[in-house]
Amino acid sequence: MLLVTGVNGALGTLVLERLAGRPDVAAGSRTPGTVPAEVPSRLVDFDRPETLAEAFRGVRTLLLISAGVAEDDVVIARHGAAITAAERAGVEHVVYTSLSGDGDHLPYALAHRWTERRLRASSSLRWTVLRNGLYAEFLGAIAAPGPDGVVRAPLGDGKLAAVARADLAEVAAAVALAPEAHAGRTYELVGERALGGAEVAGALGAEYRPGRLTQARAAVAASDAQDFQVPMVVGTYSAIAHGFLAGPGGAGDLAELLGLRPHYGVSFSRGTPTHSASSAHPAPR
Repeated sequence: MLLVTGVNGALGTLVLERLAGRPDVAAGSRTPGTVPAEVPSRLVDFDRPETLAEAFRGVRTLLLISAGVAEDDVVIARHGAAITAAERAGVEHVVYTSLSGDGDHLPYALAHRWTERRLRASSSLRWTVLRNGLYAEFLGAIAAPGPDGVVRAPLGDGKLAAVARADLAEVAAAVALAPEAHAGRTYELVGERALGGAEVAGALGAEYRPGRLTQARAAVAASDAQDFQVPMVVGTYSAIAHGFLAGPGGAGDLAELLGLRPHYGVSFSRGTPTHSASSAHPAPR
């Protein structure tokens, strides 16, 4: 059996759609009642490790979708509990959705790298790491023009090798269904074509007038973001602006695993840019 965690999140929802109708797939959720009725569901609460032994019973492959937005110690505790429970339950293979390698310097990279290291240290688990790039949907949110038609995101001349969430879901589902072929592999899943504020503005007929990081910090702090999320978002702006997330500029693991050209479905829309942690958080989840 394949168990998919985090199915109520944006990525997990798309993965589950691609696995719908398969009798060998179950969904893990803190709220199983919210899972589509046609999909078998199990209670999975990483903050309550006592739920995991029963949840992982009979599971051969675990698709561990990164466990949400929180401080490093909380995320690490969640992932550690999941991996330990998987070992004890006899799970054979864990597929983990991590963060792309070019994001090592980002404020939320540490928990991902810790989880990768924990998987590699396991004496019983086979593993595959899907290092997901930042979402195209995220770029569309942070670089949306304001009511005056001006994009003020502090991206400078930098660009992001953004990747459509749907493509990442496609890869995750395919790898999780045939994990043996991907054992011990770490895939870098970023877009081939980098986009910046100027490209977003051009696609919308808007003007690009990049602001400063201090202005972005104030805007994020004034939103519904939690305190620890402010440096996460501002650090992401800075990494894009200074050229650290522009990608390799060519075909990579994403195209190979998809077997076709990746999508570039950035959700460009007019309106006030959102800094909501719930809708535009940069960390893949």
